Amino acid sequence: MKLIFLDIDGTLTEAGENTPPDSALRAIEKARQQGNKVFLCSGRNIGMAKPVLDYGFDGIIALAGAYVIAEKEVIYDQPMDPADFDDLLKILHEDGVFCTAETKDRTYGDENLSDFLSTADSDNSEIERWRKALQSQLGIQPMKNYDGSPAYKIVIMCNRASQLARARELYEKDYDFVIQEVKEHGNCINGELIHRSFDKGKAIRLVAAHYGVDIADTVGFGDSMNDLTMIETVGTSLCMGNGAQALKDISDFILPSVKEDGLAKGFELLGLI
Repeated sequence: MKLIFLDIDGTLTEAGENTPPDSALRAIEKARQQGNKVFLCSGRNIGMAKPVLDYGFDGIIALAGAYVIAEKEVIYDQPMDPADFDDLLKILHEDGVFCTAETKDRTYGDENLSDFLSTADSDNSEIERWRKALQSQLGIQPMKNYDGSPAYKIVIMCNRASQLARARELYEKDYDFVIQEVKEHGNCINGELIHRSFDKGKAIRLVAAHYGVDIADTVGFGDSMNDLTMIETVGTSLCMGNGAQALKDISDFILPSVKEDGLAKGFELLGLI
């Protein structure tokens, strides 16, 4: 049995979309019929991932590893420390950083985030995901509506790296500032703050241990820098043709893009179907 982990945006679907290509759905179904288990492995929370999760998967690594479900059983659940969350949000806002705060089921965004994204370069799948999510009102509520529910991570967007300097100085010891690959002269820095106690790679090891599967028998498909720990951890790693160059450089295989049925071709390449 292989454990197969799929990023969503830019890997399983086009960025910001919720409908995988038919070729991908057929490949996933065939792989599961052969006794393999297929998991989503995403930065999305459960609320934003649900439209894709409903297609039928064996579980999900959500919120970049903070919340993990294996066949309806929650095997990991690690929200941020509330004091850290409050202080980080305060510092980031003071320094002009646009933020979204993610709970298990809901996303809260700064009210003027859509204005900022309308001028941002769309050179990575995460920026495009947020732009489309805001346009479709995919469960994103104004930050003023945040009700104090446990938050798991903060997504950050800004114009200059210097805007993150104070937050980094105070919190980088405990939080990984995962910054997406951007064009050399891009006008948007996009990333997320993830507590160092978890990540996609550590979550994959938890799932493998849960099933008693050797890490050598795990497979990961990704495209952006928040997939880095997944690609570094799995036994076999595959990066989409539309993915970040830094990820391609360390992946075992580079596939065609998501628009060119890359996922299905990867399943075929590995003999999973």
